[in-house]
Amino acid sequence: MNPVQQAIVWLNDPLNWSIPGGILDRLGEHLTLSALAVLLGCVVAWPIGLWLGHTGRGGGLVLLVSNVTLAIPTLALLTILPLTFLGFGRPAVVVALAVFAVPPLLATAYTGVRQADPEARDAARGMGLSGGQVLRRVELPLAVPYLAAGFRTAAVQVVATAALASFVNGGGLGQIIRAGFGLDIAAGGGQIIAGGVLVAGLALLVEGVLALVERAVTPRPLRRARRAATRRAADATAGT
Repeated sequence: MNPVQQAIVWLNDPLNWSIPGGILDRLGEHLTLSALAVLLGCVVAWPIGLWLGHTGRGGGLVLLVSNVTLAIPTLALLTILPLTFLGFGRPAVVVALAVFAVPPLLATAYTGVRQADPEARDAARGMGLSGGQVLRRVELPLAVPYLAAGFRTAAVQVVATAALASFVNGGGLGQIIRAGFGLDIAAGGGQIIAGGVLVAGLALLVEGVLALVERAVTPRPLRRARRAATRRAADATAGT
């Protein structure tokens, strides 16, 4: 059998799903790592992005932090962090993946608040609301679609990258791929492909679910405005 056929056979073997350390166990580990990393990224990035967007300052800082964190290879963090007090295992993996999740979360939080309707903001201040109240009652609700978009991007990136956790004993679906590489290529090629298919499939599933969530929290007028902007950009690209 060629590796693709081996992958199909491997995925259709019930034992590979149910045994300890099988697909279901690794899937649970993968989702847990990804969820903790995105949650940590939200706790760090959202308050900073929302506050900077509210004050109208720090746009350059947001851009700098996003660019710097994106420039740091996740594999490098996964290699360095286990040598600190975090040690090998999940804590180091979660922190490394959270760093990877921060740029989209931070940028969309900042942009979402800055894009809030100035008239709504001015009306709230005219009613005597304090700065914090304006942020909580006006700017934050209007920024929800942007927060959802950033969350979607961060979650998909983290789910796809979490496969690297296997290099530092962090678990996840990457362990299936790593175990395949530990075998002779003729025997493990199917398992490697199967692991890659599982990671890609999970990332696509997360993308689809969060796309529906983002659509649900985005008001219809904003959806139409985004579609119109996308069409204008496409027309401009085609014109050049």
